Amino acid sequence: KLIAKGTKDDPIVFTSEEAAGSRKPGDWGGVILCGNAKTNQGEQQIEGGPRTKHGGNDDADNSGALSYVRIEFAGYPFQKDKEINGLTLGSVGSGTQIDHVQVSYSNDDSFEWFGGTVNCKYLVAYKGWDDDFDTDNGFSGKVQYGLSIRDSKIADVSQSNGFESDNNADGADVEPYTTATFSNMTFVGPKVLDGKFQNTTDYITGGDYNPNNGSGLGKFQAAMQIRRSSHLNCINSVALGWPIGLIVDGEKGSSVQDAKDGKFKLQNVYFAGMDAVGTDANKIYDDVLYDATNKKVIDQNQKSYSNSFFFKEGSNNKYFDNWTSLVGTDGYTPIAGSPLLGAASFTGWTGFDVVSFIGAFDGTNNWTAGWTNFDPQNTKY
Repeated sequence: KLIAKGTKDDPIVFTSEEAAGSRKPGDWGGVILCGNAKTNQGEQQIEGGPRTKHGGNDDADNSGALSYVRIEFAGYPFQKDKEINGLTLGSVGSGTQIDHVQVSYSNDDSFEWFGGTVNCKYLVAYKGWDDDFDTDNGFSGKVQYGLSIRDSKIADVSQSNGFESDNNADGADVEPYTTATFSNMTFVGPKVLDGKFQNTTDYITGGDYNPNNGSGLGKFQAAMQIRRSSHLNCINSVALGWPIGLIVDGEKGSSVQDAKDGKFKLQNVYFAGMDAVGTDANKIYDDVLYDATNKKVIDQNQKSYSNSFFFKEGSNNKYFDNWTSLVGTDGYTPIAGSPLLGAASFTGWTGFDVVSFIGAFDGTNNWTAGWTNFDPQNTKY
C-alpha cells in the first residue's frame, strides 16, 4: 500500500530532482499502484517494466490512498507501447482512496487504469505527452470532476487523445468489460489556448519540453476515442478545441456494434470548436462514413457513425461552433449564463454527486485552488 495524504495547503509532491528551469517529461519513472481487484486478463505484470503483478478477485481491495498529491515530470518510454505513466493503477480496488491528484508533464499518459474498481474524484491531467485518461482491461470505477489541459506543442507519435479506452489490446470480448463511467469532465484541447495551433509534426515539436529520450512526437487526435470492445460511459462533460470530438473505432473488437446495441453511452456531453465532430478510425480526420476494419470510405457524403452516435436521439449531446460561448479565457471556467450551467442530468446513473453543471466546474468554486501547480517548471522545491 501507498499512503500519501496531503492537504489543500500542503500537498504531497512527487517531482523531478532537476533544478527549476531544467525539468522535462521523463525525468523519473512515475507512481504505480497495484492491487487485487479483477481485470479481464487475470493476473498480469504491470505495464512499463516493473516486475510487479496485479489482478485478483477482491474488487473491494485497498491499495492505500492518494489525496492532495502532485506528480510532475514522470513517465518513461520503457518499450514501444509499454511506457510508464504519470499515475498507473493496476487492478486497484474500491477500498482505495484517490482524490485531488494532479499529473503534470507526464512522458506518456497522465492517468491509466488497468482493470480495477477504484472510484476517483478531482483529477487534473496537465500538459501530458500522450493520453489524459486511459482505461483498459475491465476498469469499472466511477470518476467525477476531471480537468485536462493540453500543451499545443506536445503530442505523442501514437496520436494523443483525452480519453483512450480499450477493453484489451486485441479487442477481445472478455469480462469484466471496461465499463468505467466518467462524469463532470472538462477537456481543454490544443486549439483553446493557442490561436496559432497547427496539427502538424512541424508545429508539434515538444518545444523546451522535448526530453530527447526516444519519445516520439506526433499529432493530436480526439477528445474521446472508444475502441477495442470498450464500454466506456461519459456523462455531463465538455470537450473544447480538439481536432476530433469522438472516435468510436471499429478497427478491432465490437465497440461500434456495442454502441448500436446501447452497451455504452454518451449523455449530456457538449463539444465545441472541433474540426470534426466524429470520425470512425484511428488517424482518420475526415467526418465521413468509414469502414475501419477494411480501411476504406463507405460513403463520402455521409457523416461518420461516430457523429451519428454523438447526436443519437435522447442523448442530449450538443455541439457549439466556438468555446467562447461556454468558458472564459482560462479555457475551463464557465462564463455567466453559460449553457453548461444548469444542464446536467443524472437520471439513470448512481454513485455520483448530483450537481447541476456540465463539466468540472460550476463557475464559482474552483476545486483546483491551493493544491495544484500550473508552473512546476519554475517552482523551487
